[in-house]
Amino acid sequence: MLWIILIVLLIIIARGVKIVPQARAIVIERLGAYHRTLQTGLHYVIPFLERVASNVSLKEIVQDFPPQPVITEDNVTMQIDTVVYFSITDPKLYTYGVESPIAAIETLTATTLRNIIGDLELDETLTSRDIINSKMRAILDEATDAWGIKVTRVEVKNIIPPRDIQEAMEKQMRAERERREAILKAEGEKKAAILIAEGEKESAILRADARKEAQIREAEGEAQAIIKVQEANALGIKMIREAHADEAYLKLKSYETMEKVANGQATKIIVPSELQNLVTAGTILGETLHPEAPRPPKPNDKKEDIEKILV
Repeated sequence: MLWIILIVLLIIIARGVKIVPQARAIVIERLGAYHRTLQTGLHYVIPFLERVASNVSLKEIVQDFPPQPVITEDNVTMQIDTVVYFSITDPKLYTYGVESPIAAIETLTATTLRNIIGDLELDETLTSRDIINSKMRAILDEATDAWGIKVTRVEVKNIIPPRDIQEAMEKQMRAERERREAILKAEGEKKAAILIAEGEKESAILRADARKEAQIREAEGEAQAIIKVQEANALGIKMIREAHADEAYLKLKSYETMEKVANGQATKIIVPSELQNLVTAGTILGETLHPEAPRPPKPNDKKEDIEKILV
């Protein structure tokens, strides 16, 4: 009998040993009243006098609430669901502060969301998620502070407007995309036309520069050719002067010139009076070199005879 009593006592004592894991806390009541909070580690709870009121997780909790119907300022009814991130900072307040804390947070989130969306129009609601999130987080954090809860983040997950509003928005978005496409196409065509015009302009400038350069080079070439010819003539005259050419040589060169003139296509040649002596000398030389050649005109010949001879 004594062994049975000892075994029962050991079981009762063993049941009083509590091991609290990491990131958790246990609220202990003694005779129905709050006594203490057990943190991570080994603890002992007196049987029959103390009991565990709640076992609380200290990790951050993510709670996804179902969509809530809300009405905007311009009387558009839509469905919005939110996600709330919170953590328990005071296990005692969380245990005794409010009945069903998760349900209380859900209700508070719905009412806060309706108040915020009621001051916004549809377009503002769709484009002001950051503002809605920050306002809801501030309001929820302040309201849940008395429950030992710290709201760290609130996110608007989905905003679902009515079907007719969605269709109108889709048409508007399609028209906006088409407008942007037309603008981009027009800008592309404009840039392409500008580039083509600039290319044609540069090409025309290059062609003009090429023609100008060619004309300059051609003119320079002609000028250099004229200079070379004049230099050659000057050099020839200089060489004749340096060689002291006599009168007979000069007469011979004059006759060669006259012979070239006579061999041309001209039908008449008018010989100046000062060249009569030169012609006489040429006649003698011509008869010697070409006995059968026509007789050159003499100084005493008349003008008509001279023309007949040359013809």
